[in-house]
Amino acid sequence: MTQQMKDAMASAVRDFRLPRYSEIPNVGLYLEQVTKYICDCLAPLGDVTITGSMISNYVKRGLVENPVKKQYHRRQIAYLIYIAVAKNVLSLDNIRLLLEIQRRTYDRQVAYDYFCEEFENLLYYVFGLKSAPDAVGTEATDEKVMLRNTIITVAHKVYLDMCFRAIQAENAPQ
Repeated sequence: MTQQMKDAMASAVRDFRLPRYSEIPNVGLYLEQVTKYICDCLAPLGDVTITGSMISNYVKRGLVENPVKKQYHRRQIAYLIYIAVAKNVLSLDNIRLLLEIQRRTYDRQVAYDYFCEEFENLLYYVFGLKSAPDAVGTEATDEKVMLRNTIITVAHKVYLDMCFRAIQAENAPQ
């Protein structure tokens, strides 16, 4: 893989930022709008996506609250962003367990904003944009350690997926 490709990968991640809880729309979005919103947020990561069918499945399985009058609000969209990221390395049963732990231990907004900060922190580290990950948060609970390990696994998977795509593009016939 060329240095130019590595630089392009790092550049895609350098500007990546998830919306914080207060920035997520709370006006009530329909399924297609939610899907587009989340996919747009996650687009720089490549294959980290979500579909309307997936969202409907997550609602049916009780991972996310039912929409109100077919509209999703901030509280559901935040969970859907987390699920879209975590599903790349965890089973739905394990995601359900982590969400249950979160609901018992941390306020939704605090948990989601922590997830965003830690995810960006670890992506920047894995992509070589910083020499070491920052310490995020003030306590090292078992729950935070589990979340950090989930996120670092996702960050490594995103990195590897981008590497493989770059190598395949490099080796594709011109």
